[in-house]
Amino acid sequence: MISVTRRLEFDAGHRIPDHRSQCRNLHGHRYVLEITLTGDVVQAPGESDNGMLMDFSEIKQIAKTHIVDVWDHAFLVYEGDAAVRAFLDTLPDHKTVVLDRIPTAENLAAIVFDTLAPHYHGHYGAELRLTRVRLYETPNCWADCNG
Repeated sequence: MISVTRRLEFDAGHRIPDHRSQCRNLHGHRYVLEITLTGDVVQAPGESDNGMLMDFSEIKQIAKTHIVDVWDHAFLVYEGDAAVRAFLDTLPDHKTVVLDRIPTAENLAAIVFDTLAPHYHGHYGAELRLTRVRLYETPNCWADCNG
């Protein structure tokens, strides 16, 4: 088995409503997302993906379509954070993404994994699967979700 990883970046705001420190306040991050796929190398002479697990540009496009373009420059808010949701609703045309869990790095990594896994699984019939999502909240802090 071989693994490949594609890295993408996006900016988003959030808050952790129950946090005892500054993270309970509205703030943002330059998130870095790493998507690791594992599988067999495609053996298809003459095909564009010959010798690859999956073209890096296709890995990127799937992640952009389902996560990065949706979350970039958005505010990621927990559905139970009523005060912030009410505030964001007062901003015309604001890009808000309502999540079913508090937007910690751990929960966001799990959401990314669950969202993307079906789009990579079995691609090209090469036993390709998403094996890890790593989400950096800062250069020194990240969460991994492994499948």
